[in-house]
Amino acid sequence: MDLQQSDIAQIKRTLEAALLASGEPVPVTDLRQLFEEDYGADVIRRLLEELKADWNERGVELINVASGWRFQVRQDLQRRLDRLNPQKPPKYSRAVLETLAIIAYKQPVTRGDIEEIRGVTVSSNILKALEARGWIDIVGYKESPGRPALYSTTRSFLDDLALRSLEELPPLEDLGSLVENPDQEAALDGHLSDDTEAADHESRGVGPREGDVAEREYDAGDQTAETGESAVGAQLRSESSPAEA
Repeated sequence: MDLQQSDIAQIKRTLEAALLASGEPVPVTDLRQLFEEDYGADVIRRLLEELKADWNERGVELINVASGWRFQVRQDLQRRLDRLNPQKPPKYSRAVLETLAIIAYKQPVTRGDIEEIRGVTVSSNILKALEARGWIDIVGYKESPGRPALYSTTRSFLDDLALRSLEELPPLEDLGSLVENPDQEAALDGHLSDDTEAADHESRGVGPREGDVAEREYDAGDQTAETGESAVGAQLRSESSPAEA
């Protein structure tokens, strides 16, 4: 489709306004509905790429994530903006991060699969907390006795890490720091550490005070001598690559 420069400018202005006004990523299919003319998806994507380049030198950037396109503050400026509204960055327990990593890199998985890799019982509170955060969801049930639920990560999980697909997942050893990174825009709200960590201790049959000791002993025992990565990470890295989106 041949477009005049005036048409291109108007389309880009409309796309820009719609994305700035939206609090969520907007897919190309929805952006096409902004226009009476039937602009193809390829045309909209091309103009979005041009709009992205237009914002290259600004404090806000346009990015493409799993659920669509969105504007966000550049990460190098986020720490300064946090001074206007100081918040304590969320800290996720080792149990939460290990459970999330197993689901992300081995999905779809059952609770039993997670427990087999982690070597400890997985508290239902951990799975519920990850579901409430919008990072995992039940996508089906395994055809085996008891029909256990199958868990996979969600588009929101990819959106929060500014990824378009599972193929863009970082190396396994970087996942924890990426999730805990205070510069990650959508990872600033919600704590999964206190309740889920206590629940994980309970699943091992220890009380809160014992749990603190048990967690330290568990961490120390799970370190490989050469790499310092967890046994869970070593096992996942030794197996198959991430599932395809």
